[in-house]
Amino acid sequence: MKLPVYATLLAVSAITLLGQVHVLASNGVKAVIEELRPQCERAAGSPVEIEYGTSTALKQKIENGDRFDVAILTSDVIDALIQSGKLSPMARVNVARAGVGIGIRKGAPKPDVHNADALKRTLLAAKAITYAGDGASRVHVEEMFQKMGIAAAMKQKTILEQGSTRANERVAAGSADIILTLVSEILPAPGVELAGTLPAEFQSYVGFAAAANAQGAGSPGRAAVLKFLAGPAVGPVLRGKGMEPVK
Repeated sequence: MKLPVYATLLAVSAITLLGQVHVLASNGVKAVIEELRPQCERAAGSPVEIEYGTSTALKQKIENGDRFDVAILTSDVIDALIQSGKLSPMARVNVARAGVGIGIRKGAPKPDVHNADALKRTLLAAKAITYAGDGASRVHVEEMFQKMGIAAAMKQKTILEQGSTRANERVAAGSADIILTLVSEILPAPGVELAGTLPAEFQSYVGFAAAANAQGAGSPGRAAVLKFLAGPAVGPVLRGKGMEPVK
């Protein structure tokens, strides 16, 4: 018996949805994952649906029981979710790490950030700075302010945003002079450019890892996605996006 056209379309949509690999990915790896997505889909033999956000926000989704197959989040969040039984310890791979950078509006004069003293002067001279209140690099940035002895002064001129995308938009629009966030979040941002990275004595790295949902069978392609993320194709793209491979 021939199915009506609408029934056929529904059946095809259901098959496609079942075959999709649903990935929750941190904003910190967005530029990398978007470039790798076609290769990843070929490796998985399935479409890859990706939802981006801060690791904090995506952790909450996982804890709330949202559907997903693979999570690519900061390493500490991945490990916490493994401990709580939300992610599988048998399907965890290290992906990358990224350092903290200084972003400015594209075309603006580049500030002097070549050492700790120069960066301190630049920060104190800025009218406003911004970073993500829920971002993985916030703790490192605020520790640096404490060590520099400028925490109180910076608090008065800091605009906290939800996510680095919105913080970058503030810099691009000129309502903040500087963004402090992961290099991998500055390089792809429209209207923003990298002025430099934090001096060595203040630099900290945020690691990223991936793991599979511990609940249910999930998409058959999720094991292939994790294998791909641990494979040789990822390294050159990571380096081009301001990140370093981690094994």
